[in-house]
Amino acid sequence: MSDKKASLSIDGKTLDLKVHSGTIGPDVIEVSALTGNGYFTYDPGFVSTAACESKITYIDGDKGVLLHGGYPIEQLAEQSDYLETCYLLLYGALPNAAQKETFVNKVRMHTMVNDQMSTFFKGFRRDAHPMAIMCGVVGALSAFYHDSLDITDEKHREISAIRLIAKMPTLAAMTYKYTIGQPFMYPQNHLSYSENFLHMMFGNPCEPSNVNPVLAKAMDKIFLLHADHEQNASTSTVRLAGSTGANPFACISAGIAALWGPSHGGANEAVLDMLNEIGDASRIDEFVAKAKDKDDPFRLMGFGHRVYKNFDPRAKVMKLAADEVLAELGLENDPLLKIAKRLEQIALEDEYFIERKLYPNVDFYSGIILKAIGIPTSMFTVIFALGRTPGWIAHWNEMISGSYRIGRPRQLYTGPAQRDFVPLDKR
Repeated sequence: MSDKKASLSIDGKTLDLKVHSGTIGPDVIEVSALTGNGYFTYDPGFVSTAACESKITYIDGDKGVLLHGGYPIEQLAEQSDYLETCYLLLYGALPNAAQKETFVNKVRMHTMVNDQMSTFFKGFRRDAHPMAIMCGVVGALSAFYHDSLDITDEKHREISAIRLIAKMPTLAAMTYKYTIGQPFMYPQNHLSYSENFLHMMFGNPCEPSNVNPVLAKAMDKIFLLHADHEQNASTSTVRLAGSTGANPFACISAGIAALWGPSHGGANEAVLDMLNEIGDASRIDEFVAKAKDKDDPFRLMGFGHRVYKNFDPRAKVMKLAADEVLAELGLENDPLLKIAKRLEQIALEDEYFIERKLYPNVDFYSGIILKAIGIPTSMFTVIFALGRTPGWIAHWNEMISGSYRIGRPRQLYTGPAQRDFVPLDKR
């Protein structure tokens, strides 16, 4: 707590409020004293409210800063890898060589799912949205692991975290295979995390998988750059569900449901929808003009960010990965990707976009990469959920291992005042 104090005057009465200071970032005024005095705050969307204390991730949107455990995202993306970043999120520190090897091996040994899980998929239509399937099968994991559902047990929480991180690629790939009518592929323990995912997505039982290392590297970066993003809608959903004492698999399923919303996890899918709407490079100027017209509802998707008022720090790394993938696959002349590259150039050079800081964001570049790799747009949000799992589980574990209260937001009631019931024959 800082030495600063805040006071609030209401109807001639002054209330003293505590002020808390974090390691970095703005000070926070504690308003819990208001309830005892007959008041509470009104903050639609909780945009001015800190609902928890956390040591995991810090964002400064104005400066374009994203830190995991104090480490800049650019350094992690360039020098680390996804599973090492998972360890950082879960344990609050980077592992040494022995710790990393142990962690990676634990994840590798938990990639398979119970064989009965395959029967769950048969209950879905083949054209079901992959996120609908993921909500169901991830929540269903709790039916198979009764040995680790005591959320008060640290070891149970740890093995649940390992299981979720390990099995998400398997379930995601199974979801894709089911929707296209192909057999499920078993994970291969000799492959890296991202290689294994691509093997299960695109391999088949008739021949050995040959995973391109450039694509695996790009996939690892996509997972890493989506691993956590502080108290966003889905993470807050996981925390709120977890505050009831729900098991971790149910909580992550709730996070997946929240991520499914087009305003949250559907952004990179919206990028591809936009490129398809433009359709041809000859129409780019037409759509850029529409984007600049304040009376036109059309928006260029993948430019600017609600949090980052500057360049999205994740986008710089993702741009390099996108360039590498396109060069590797020889897709520089792909019609949709040519549109994307031209839009990128315009956004970086046109004064309209520069003045408004509408730079290409991580969703723009990740959409390009996923399209180039051959992943259908319906799977884009599933990839997001896969990458975000360690962040969700880290926040859940941080809350459960500390002191917390069941979430109970208040409301500003504007409905009818108390009134008497009128019998049906008198209405």
